[in-house]
Amino acid sequence: MPIRIAGAAGLSALMLLTVGCAGGPHAGTASPGASEAVTPAEPLPMKATPRPATWTGSDHKAHALRITPIRLARGSDSDLKHIRLDDDLKGMVPYYLTVTYTNTGKDTVSGADPARNFSVNGADGQAAQQVSLFQSNPLATSSGLPPECRASGAPQLAAGATAANCQIYMLPKGRQPATVSYKDDGGDTLIWQVGGAKGGGSDGVLPAGRPADGITEDSRSRPVPLRITPKSVRTGDIADLSRFDLDADEKKLIPYYVTMQYRNSGKYDLLPDMNEGVALRTAGGQTVKKMILLDIGGPGVGRCPEAVPHTMVKPNGTVTECSIHLLPKGDAPVAVIFDGEGEGARSVTWRVPVDGGK
Repeated sequence: MPIRIAGAAGLSALMLLTVGCAGGPHAGTASPGASEAVTPAEPLPMKATPRPATWTGSDHKAHALRITPIRLARGSDSDLKHIRLDDDLKGMVPYYLTVTYTNTGKDTVSGADPARNFSVNGADGQAAQQVSLFQSNPLATSSGLPPECRASGAPQLAAGATAANCQIYMLPKGRQPATVSYKDDGGDTLIWQVGGAKGGGSDGVLPAGRPADGITEDSRSRPVPLRITPKSVRTGDIADLSRFDLDADEKKLIPYYVTMQYRNSGKYDLLPDMNEGVALRTAGGQTVKKMILLDIGGPGVGRCPEAVPHTMVKPNGTVTECSIHLLPKGDAPVAVIFDGEGEGARSVTWRVPVDGGK
C-alpha cells in the first residue's frame, strides 16, 4: 500500500508579553493607581450564535461545551502603550474577542481554556497574532490589561456553569477581521462571520486566476523566474484517497485539489515540482500545505493528476500541476499561496474563486 506524508497546517503565533516590574526582552510596566485615558473599543457586527463544541480537559477527556463569541471590538493603538510589545507587533491594532463557554456535560471540567482555540482572521485567511500578557510581577493585578478585555475565564467549570474570557489579537493597520473561528478538539472548525470588513484583508491579494510572477530554483539552486496562473480549487472526497494509508484523523478531513500552471520564464530547465511551494489559507486562519503522496509508478489520484508534462520544463515551456490539501470539516479555502525559492523569491497570494470549491 502506498505511503503518504501530510503537510502540516500553520497556526497563529502566540506572543508572550510581560506586565509588571520584572525585566526581560518583552517586559513592560503598568502604573498602579494611575488614571487611564480609555478610548472605547468599536464593536464589530457579529451574530453571537452558540455552537456545541468539544474541549479536552487536564484529565485528557473530551468534554462537551457550548461556546459563543459574544463580542469582537477594535481597540486603539494607545490601549497597550504601557506594554512593551515585540517589534513585529508594534504599529498593529488590537482586537478584543470575548467568548463565553458553558459546560453542557455532567462532570466538572478542569483546565478549561477554550479561548486559546479561537482565531480572528482576515478576508485572506491570515490569522491575527494572538497575544497573552504574562504577569511576572506577583503584585501585579488586572490593571495591566486594557479595561475592554478583563474577562479571565474559570479554570474549573462545574456542570451547567458558564464562564467568560477575553483574548487580545493584533492585526496590521488597514486589515480588518472577516471571521472568528474555533478549532474544535473533535477535529472540526467552527466559523462565525464578522461584518463590516471593507476589503481590509485583501492587501497584496490578487484576484482569482490572475497570472503573476514568481521565482523558483533549478536543480543547481539557480533562480528561475516563473509566470504562475492559478486554474482552480476544487472540493474532493476522502474516498478519492482510499488507496493510501490515511490515519483515523485524516479520514475525517476533506481534500481540496489546487491546479496551477507555471511558465518557465528563465533560461534553465526545471523539474515539474513547483507545487511544493503551494499552500491553501482557510477561513479558519490555517495555512495548509500540500500532501506528499509516495506513489511511484502508481495511477495517482484521478481527480488531481500528476504534472503534465512529466519531463523537464524547458525555457518558455509550461507545466500544469495539481496538489492535494486536507482541510477540517467546517473550514473552507479563501486564498492560494505560492512561496518561491531562491534569490529575490517572495510569496504570492490569490483569492480562491467563489465557485472554486465546486
